[in-house]
This record gives sequence, structure tokens and C-alpha cells, in this order.
Amino acid sequence: MNLLAIGWEPELRGLLTVVIAVVILMGSIYLIMLTNMGARLAFLVALAGLAGWMMLMGLTWWIYCIGLRGPDPTWQPVAGATVLQDTDALRSGGALQTLPQIPDGATPSEEGELVGDQFIEEGWILLDPASPAFGQAQASASVFLEEEEAFAAGQYVVTDIFDIGGDRYPRIKAGAIPGFTNDTLDFFAFFHEPHFVVAEAAPYVQVRTEPGRAPVTPQIDETRQRQYVYMVRDLGSRRQPAVVLTLGGGAIFLALCYLLHRRERHLQENLTNSKAVAAA
Repeated sequence: MNLLAIGWEPELRGLLTVVIAVVILMGSIYLIMLTNMGARLAFLVALAGLAGWMMLMGLTWWIYCIGLRGPDPTWQPVAGATVLQDTDALRSGGALQTLPQIPDGATPSEEGELVGDQFIEEGWILLDPASPAFGQAQASASVFLEEEEAFAAGQYVVTDIFDIGGDRYPRIKAGAIPGFTNDTLDFFAFFHEPHFVVAEAAPYVQVRTEPGRAPVTPQIDETRQRQYVYMVRDLGSRRQPAVVLTLGGGAIFLALCYLLHRRERHLQENLTNSKAVAAA
């Protein structure tokens, strides 16, 4: 009993909990069937039931994306072109195909507006600052900006985020299917185009804080260059553990069912042969 009261090592306590649960739940069922079927047959039947339950549970998790889940989708840096510190780097990094015509003497703010117009012209979508997609991309962009030491925390603001790609395919024309009125069906659209975003970050004017006074509202520094964060969407693998559990459990379940079927067939043949020998 003292061993079961371990509280100073959580991982050992968790391991003991799993072992005890397996022994009590599965072991009790095996013990009941052992008294009626014998050790080997009861083991096959109990293991087949466990594998079948795992297959059904994995299938449920697979369909509804619940239970055991893999990594969630995240924004990842584009290799070699994560933080673009000037406008020319947007084209060399692959974010823009062509650069806008920037007049001589244009301020960084005016240059940023021209760059934004060029993004829109090339098919990028300007995200609404109130949308969840904007917040997710903003959080990831802030991490990369601070990791690359482009800005320190609190010294910048993400002003605009441009989005492109991410469509799924193949899509089926729903008009050709009786009973469907939507334009397209994407139930079988398992493939995705690359999904990119570019976040524009503007530096704040450096302000001096004084003890005992309220902090000054930060203002964007119109004399400093805007910087951009180029990111690509990693779709993650939420359903991968469920898929592995379903396929693995299903394979074990079918194999055990085949063994039980073969055992039953051999038993019937032996019984038939023994009756024939007894009748002779």
C-alpha cells in the first residue's frame, strides 16, 4: 500500500495508475472468460475485443477530430526569408513578384502604403484586424520578430497582414449531383495549396518613461522603415494518431478474428473426424 501512495514523482504515479487500470479492467474480463474458455482461447477473445474497441474508438476520434490528437496547425517561418527588413527583400524573398514604383523622397509610411497596394494587386487579401486569422498570424509574427531581434517586445505594432493561398482541392460541382444546390462540394478536397501570409510591422517612437506618471500612448515612427514577416501555414497532423490507432487496431482485430476462425474450423474438423472414427 505504501508503494501506491507515491506522490513525490508524478510520472511514476501515472505509470502505476495505467498499469493498475489495465490489470483491473482487462484482467478481470480475461479472468472471467478464462474460467469458461481456457487460458489461450480466452486470451485471443479478450485481445480481439480490445483491438476491436481500439479500432472503433480511433475511428470515432478520426471522424470528429477529438480524443488523441496530433499537433495543431501553426504558422512557420519561410526558410531564409522570415524577417524582411526592407522593401527590396520582399521581391528577393519571393513574397512579391514585382516591386511598386516608389517616388524619391517618399516616407516609410507612404512606402508601406504603396507596398500594401502592390500586395492587393497581386492577389493577396488584407485581413480584418478583428478576425481570428489576424490574431493568430500577429502572434506568430511577433514571436519571429523578437527571435530575430528585429524589434524588442513593446517597440512595434503589427499594422497589416496580407493572406494568399490555402485553397483545397479537388472540388466537385454540386449542380451535377441530384439533391445538392451548393456550387461545389469540398468533402473530398484532401489536398491543399500552400498558404502564405506577410505581416507588416511598424516601429514605435521611442518614448521616455517617468516614475509616477502614466505611460505615454505609443505612436508609430513615420521615419523608420517598415519590416515584414513572411510565413507559411503548417497544417499540422491532428488526426494522425487517430488514423494510426484505427488502422493498427483494425489490423490486429482482423488478424485475431482470422486466428479464431481458423481455430474454430480446425475444431470442427477434429470433431467430425472423431465422430467418423467412433462410428467406424
